[in-house]
Amino acid sequence: MAFQSLTTPKSDLLLALKNGLCMNKWPVAAMDTQRLDMAKDYVKVLQEKFPESKRVGRLEALLLEAMGLWEEAEKAYSSLLEDNELDPVIHKRRVAMAKAQGNISGAIEWLNKYLEIFMADHDAWRELAEIYVSLQMYKQAAFCYEELILSQPTIPLYHLAYADVLYTLGGIENLHMAKKYYASTIDLTGGKHTRALFGVCLSTSAIDQLTKGRNKDDKENSQLASLSATALGKDYKQRAPNKVSLLASTLRSLKLSS
Repeated sequence: MAFQSLTTPKSDLLLALKNGLCMNKWPVAAMDTQRLDMAKDYVKVLQEKFPESKRVGRLEALLLEAMGLWEEAEKAYSSLLEDNELDPVIHKRRVAMAKAQGNISGAIEWLNKYLEIFMADHDAWRELAEIYVSLQMYKQAAFCYEELILSQPTIPLYHLAYADVLYTLGGIENLHMAKKYYASTIDLTGGKHTRALFGVCLSTSAIDQLTKGRNKDDKENSQLASLSATALGKDYKQRAPNKVSLLASTLRSLKLSS
């Protein structure tokens, strides 16, 4: 709707803005389509109509962002935070602005400051975790996924991501934990998560290599790996029968069989 409105005569749009209609949609739509001259006109009208509005203040800062005036945008956001330091939108814009400039360390700093205030924001924890993973800061990423699992324990994606991080970190303790979280992912998805099934097999194989056979008395772990291999075999026969031989070869290299 907002993008369609950009084809409406400019005078009609400005009149609608003066009456407070579509206050946010049209300026943001103009910025999204890089029609910055039109966005400036919209924001100017709103400034005149609502000179004390914080929403208009955010639009002003957003326009500065769209124009690439990063320092001016940062000053505008800082000024807005002085009036209301608990405005989540402004905190998120600072993160987005840092990422847009390629300032990943700055994005991490702003996300951490944001999460000190809004600790229940799951999307922010996940974004921070993904940034840490991209920088190979796996211990920090693990902490983020632990927070996500504590707050939303029934979401398999978080269990899987945490298991991947633990597997990447390596070491006997981390590998055992990784296998447990791959197993919980399988449990939460009704036993049909292919990646988690592979994760159990890989974790078991890695543990066996590190323990050099001393782990053979762990019947529960070997049974779990065997069940995972069997489930993978059934899954491949149903969905990718032409890949069954490749799966069998892979499992044999892990000293497992489907």
